Amino acid sequence: MNLGGWTIQAALVYVVVAGLLYWLGGRHWRRQEPWRAAAFVAGLVTLVVALDGPIDNYADQLFWVHMLQHVLLLTLAPPLILFGRPWPRMWRALPLRTRTTVGRTLARARWTAPVRALARPLPAWVLFNATIVLWHIPAAYNATLTTETIHNCEHAMFFFTGLLFWARVIDPGPLRPRLQWPARVAYVVGGMVVGWILAITLVLVPHPLYAHYADLASRPGGISALTDQQIAGGVMWVLGSISFTVAMLVGFYRWLEPETYPPPARVLVPEPSPPPGDVPGPEPSSHPTPTGVPGPADGAARRTPALTP
Repeated sequence: MNLGGWTIQAALVYVVVAGLLYWLGGRHWRRQEPWRAAAFVAGLVTLVVALDGPIDNYADQLFWVHMLQHVLLLTLAPPLILFGRPWPRMWRALPLRTRTTVGRTLARARWTAPVRALARPLPAWVLFNATIVLWHIPAAYNATLTTETIHNCEHAMFFFTGLLFWARVIDPGPLRPRLQWPARVAYVVGGMVVGWILAITLVLVPHPLYAHYADLASRPGGISALTDQQIAGGVMWVLGSISFTVAMLVGFYRWLEPETYPPPARVLVPEPSPPPGDVPGPEPSSHPTPTGVPGPADGAARRTPALTP
């Protein structure tokens, strides 16, 4: 269905279901963090813009628009969604029995062991970058432009391997283990370099690599197939590096920032109570006390003059 350049595809179903679970799980959430919810919504909106908007319509005519679509799926939508910490909230939206069964299966079942292995940093890095490189081989790329099913499979792999990759950078939970900041910086830089190599290849190759775009009789803007390919390489090189660069800078900052420790808590020690038989009396006054008080006789003697013989 086409509505003024916007289409309704399978990706919209995922967006609606994910948004509904996120909302249901967060209704009674004690720690309300509006910026996380805004990041999650922005990630879902990015998916809709990439797959159901005019970008998807022009992707068949312009290689650089198609590359922009891939950049959104690989480097923008996944980190935004993960910043929203979606798994705990979406998990709470499910019935308790379902959560228990699914959680035990994912954590202990033998057939889910490959999934747990892919969630580790090195397999996630390899799968993410291998997916990018393999789908940009000319034969595979041309197949995505001629068969809708293959095209949807490519987009799904880009998005879900992107979630795996960026989950090791952002740590949204519950997947583990975490990477220390030096390893996280190396992890991000390595992924960015792979994209750079592919982008430089697209810019420097002196002929069009993809027959689908080379055989088009005309293109929007009247550009040539080679120019279109070079612009696509620039999109991948520049726009595709933004998320990596931000993650790298944050990683360097967190790695090099001085360690701060909280001040020690003040411990109040109660004073020891005196023994039961030793009851302190009133404290002595600081003013001098007269040694004696004159009685009536003394006063009278002072008032009577001494008698002389």
